Amino acid sequence: MSLRYEEVAEILKIIDSSSCDEFIVETGDIKLVVRRNASPGYVAPGAERTESAPAIAAPPRPRADAAAKPGTTAAQQAATARTATASQIEVTAPMVGTFYRAPSPDAPPFVEIGTVVQPGQPLCIIEVMKLFTTINSEYAGRVVQIGAEVGDLVEYGRTLFVIEPV
Repeated sequence: MSLRYEEVAEILKIIDSSSCDEFIVETGDIKLVVRRNASPGYVAPGAERTESAPAIAAPPRPRADAAAKPGTTAAQQAATARTATASQIEVTAPMVGTFYRAPSPDAPPFVEIGTVVQPGQPLCIIEVMKLFTTINSEYAGRVVQIGAEVGDLVEYGRTLFVIEPV
């Protein structure tokens, strides 16, 4: 027996709306483990232990469209990319996926540059295999930079937003 995409999506919806912190389903050929707020010391059986990425990451990479401009070198692109100062906070992508600034194509973006955000406020959505994950702010502050365009494929750790505490 295997789980279809729709079944996994329904399981995730149920878990998301519940207070369940861990859910495990095993069938003959697969094992699905879903954990909410897994402790940093947990290592999945058979997985290698790796250090988790910090909430404040490296300076943002130049955007993909900047790399496509003819006549610019990597050094020029890096010089034009804005970096967060020590007092600013970078919100990075927790996964690889497609970046969206709004809940639907016809809806306004969650935030714009200059928007003051509170902890728990939605910033964007990342889509992975038709599963949409809302990325919420963990900090209070003003959005001073948006590091991705709608529809961009973002990698784990890429800077999505720079927030300046207020």
